Amino acid sequence: MQTNKKLTDVLHTVVSSALVCSMLMGICLLVAPLVSAVPDKTFTVGFDAEFPPYGYKDESGEYVGFDLDLAAEVCKRKGWELVKQPIDWDSKDMELESGAIDCIWNGFTLNGREDKYTWTVPYIDNSQVVVVKADSDVKNLSDLKGKVVAVQSDSSALAAFTGDDATEENKALANEFSELQQVGDYNTAFLNLESGMVQAVCLDYGVAKHQVSGKENVFRQLEDVVSTEKYAVGFKLGNTELRDQVQSTLLEMKKDGTFDSIARKWELQDSVCLSADTNQTENTMAVTSKKDGVNYMSMFLQLLEGMGSTLIIFALTLLFSLPLGLLLTFVRMSKFRPLQWLARIYISIMRGTPLMLQLLVVCFAPYYVFRINLGSSYRFYAVIIGFSLNYAAYFAEIFRAGIQSVPNGQREAASILGYSKVQTFVRIIFPQMIKNVLPPVTNEVITLVKDTSLAFALAYTELFIVAKQIAAAQANILPLFAAGLFYYIFNFVVAFVMNAIEKKLNYYK
Repeated sequence: MQTNKKLTDVLHTVVSSALVCSMLMGICLLVAPLVSAVPDKTFTVGFDAEFPPYGYKDESGEYVGFDLDLAAEVCKRKGWELVKQPIDWDSKDMELESGAIDCIWNGFTLNGREDKYTWTVPYIDNSQVVVVKADSDVKNLSDLKGKVVAVQSDSSALAAFTGDDATEENKALANEFSELQQVGDYNTAFLNLESGMVQAVCLDYGVAKHQVSGKENVFRQLEDVVSTEKYAVGFKLGNTELRDQVQSTLLEMKKDGTFDSIARKWELQDSVCLSADTNQTENTMAVTSKKDGVNYMSMFLQLLEGMGSTLIIFALTLLFSLPLGLLLTFVRMSKFRPLQWLARIYISIMRGTPLMLQLLVVCFAPYYVFRINLGSSYRFYAVIIGFSLNYAAYFAEIFRAGIQSVPNGQREAASILGYSKVQTFVRIIFPQMIKNVLPPVTNEVITLVKDTSLAFALAYTELFIVAKQIAAAQANILPLFAAGLFYYIFNFVVAFVMNAIEKKLNYYK
């Protein structure tokens, strides 16, 4: 009996073990295909999401473009997972240096940047061209004298006019412009062009072709070429291993016709310069020279100029928004219902929509809604108007809360003493309201100091934009830290002054 029990236990153990092994084998068979499908690595491509046809967001919300299609095909062949990473073009060097992206692949010009990155061989011939309005009197480059010309920050177009490698003819031409204006993206540039804020936009041929296509009655491209250049994929300086893998795959794609097929899809076949016979070691630009040192004095002077613009926005916004907010408070508290509801709707819109959107509306609505061309000088006024209208709504609600915090008994006592409503408000209610609203007003003032950086939406150059431009040009994050230090010191001073005023009005103690 004991023997039978032992035998049963042994059989039970064997069967159990067999079942466990079978289950494990089944799990392995199921997981194996999934494991093999996991990419060996991710390949993060940094690109400007507002740079069609090389990289942009389509109507379905997907990031598409010629360069992104090339990157996708490379990843498909290498077994990598493609990560499409939109970046701020001014911050592209910091993205690359920090390892946040593996490369910059977005109509990236190697001319003039040969010693700053490790490059693949060029794959696209490109030129810098000028686009004007269809009815413009500008027929050639010489007609741009006295005009406002827009370029993207840290772009090849900017370098063509102001860079170290710019021709003497282009430098002389740029000196004759009324203004060479830097914008964050070409969508903003073309809004400025159509509304008359600028008279011309200088940009890459491929982007110009995409923008003008279907809008020949609105825009026109000049026949003159500002400069010629080549596009390549830029990697962190010294990263030849990853560059070689991408480059060899591109050459394979060119040899089997895939590259040309993608180029035809985006109508860039006439610009292709990649050759399947290209020597992989030729012109790869893997230079190891060091970047020039930072010019601290030049950086300081430029930041100082941007600081002045920031202070002007801050001061004028407070000058107009505080009294406008008080006026809006009276309308909001009016007993006349239509006026009261009008104020409520205005405050709701101003507080419920982004300030950046409001700035764009103030700047471009006069042209797109009323067809009024206010010229490039209106940009500054649009910044001040947009900020003032926005902050007036916030101040109005703060003031209303301050007025309502004063007890009604004081109004009744003033009435018994013979004070008029105006006298009651000016001598009794207003002083107490000021004391009550100082803390929230201080918060709004501090927020205003930081919000001045949103002026970039209208291509108005202030401190933060200057810092970004310097950081992009020198591939150095120091200017951004310097700008941050200024904002902190300025806010510290504002808080100190407001705190001193608050203590002064604290007459109960």
